[in-house]
Order: sequence, then structure tokens, then C-alpha cells
Amino acid sequence: MIEQNREENLLKPGTIVSHFKRALSNSTDPFQYLYEIVGVCLHSETMEELVVYKALYGTKKLYCRPKDMFLSLVDRNKYPEATQTYRFEYYCDSFSQI
Repeated sequence: MIEQNREENLLKPGTIVSHFKRALSNSTDPFQYLYEIVGVCLHSETMEELVVYKALYGTKKLYCRPKDMFLSLVDRNKYPEATQTYRFEYYCDSFSQI
């Protein structure tokens, strides 16, 4: 139930999420590794759910990633210094709150 609530809250269009590398970055850009959720879509061939999200820094590109990967835990073997539990975590409800 908790995991379902996390998924529903995290994947709402407009929600701002933080990638775990944000805490590891030395960037002075206050938007570095912050993303706005655009929505969830389906891969046209496989019907796999993909999360579409937009960078709030740099070129502000759109990205998509399989939902399972988007919601996954940080790989502690590869990134032992990471402070977030999940690859992406809730940051705030909307861009206007940043």
C-alpha cells in the first residue's frame, strides 16, 4: 500500500522529483537533477509503461525511462555514497513551489 501511494504521488503530472545524483553533485545550479513529471505512457510495441519527465536544468530535454527502473532503488554497490533510497524521489508538488 505504501509503495502504491509513493508511485501515485511521484508519477502525477507536474510533480517535481529529484534524481539521487543531486545530492552528489557540486553544481551551483539550483535545478540540477530536478525533473518535472510529464506523465506515464506505453511503449507502442511492447506496451511497457514508461515515465516521461523533463529536466529543469540545462537544455530541459524530455526523457523517458521504464517505470520499474524509474521507481527502483539506488544501486548501493555502484553508488555507496548516495543518500537517497530511490533513484527518483519526491521533491515538491509543482515548479511554482521551487
